[in-house]
Amino acid sequence: MPKSEFTKRDATAVAAEYGLPKINAVKPVDNQGDIGCSQFLLEATRGKFIVDLDGRKSELELKREHDLVLFLRKHGYPCRAPLADRRGRHTQEFAGKQLSVYRRIDGHELNPNSVTPGQLESIGHVMADLHLITKAYKKGGENHFSFDRVAELYDSVRGRLPSYMKKIVRTLDEELDYLENYLEMKLPKGTIHGDVRPSRLLVKGDKVVALLRFETAGRGKFILDLATAVNSLCFEDGQYNLKRFEALIAGYESLRTLSLAEWDAFPNELRFSAFRFTIARLNDFFAASGDLRNQINKDVQDFYERLLILRREKDGGMESMLMAMATGYDYRKYQKVKAVERRSR
Repeated sequence: MPKSEFTKRDATAVAAEYGLPKINAVKPVDNQGDIGCSQFLLEATRGKFIVDLDGRKSELELKREHDLVLFLRKHGYPCRAPLADRRGRHTQEFAGKQLSVYRRIDGHELNPNSVTPGQLESIGHVMADLHLITKAYKKGGENHFSFDRVAELYDSVRGRLPSYMKKIVRTLDEELDYLENYLEMKLPKGTIHGDVRPSRLLVKGDKVVALLRFETAGRGKFILDLATAVNSLCFEDGQYNLKRFEALIAGYESLRTLSLAEWDAFPNELRFSAFRFTIARLNDFFAASGDLRNQINKDVQDFYERLLILRREKDGGMESMLMAMATGYDYRKYQKVKAVERRSR
């Protein structure tokens, strides 16, 4: 029978494999509703470590994720990279799951209720840094964010939705048709994180010390990555917060200026991101049980609420956001950045 927990005895065995100091205690870490994944904090005589047990991904999928974060760490990027065991492996099997070990980074999870402008600027800066650093990363990655892939997932979810949700289904059907006709595909692309939200961010004061969990990372539109962060971090008390949005964008554009086409596409990318997460969490709902289902159900409602606001069917601060997007493009700044990029090639 597969193990349901990670004991101190297990931790001692892992410590021996990875050459870690003596383990004094093992504590479970809240996995923030990530189905099939569990984490444990190892408190050692010297330092603290995180053991990640992932039952969702194959060894090959995890190796691809590790390859990316090791590349990023090599370039000084703030992320958590896996440690190698005595045989040079970054992952091994444990109780039917893939086990990885990380050194704990000193910082705390971002509190969504008390995000500061400085933290948002740092998040934007870190996201732009990811988009620029990975221009030199040639291995690419699977595109988790294409319209066709999300539409396929919706098709599989739609048939399982109960009849009392027919109004929601009608809205989602309409949104799928809209996005198919109005999403712009010819926008700057590269490696994106795909799921920037509070539980993926470690901060210390106003500084982001680590962007975590790159399992959804892959090739995609930069503006979609930014839109996903906006939906997660710039929504407060049932509406979009313009000051949060401006701080996030200021941090991002301190490194990479958005093009006019990206600004034009921003509202639809926000809609696509909200649609995608509504569908993804509905799919998770059918795979979960107990208290986790209640949390996922709340997530579904939260993203669906954003979608209604973005569709202009509900008040929620979109007017000021749209005005900021309509006036956010600086042609002179963009041309200056493009000239610098050409000279650096």
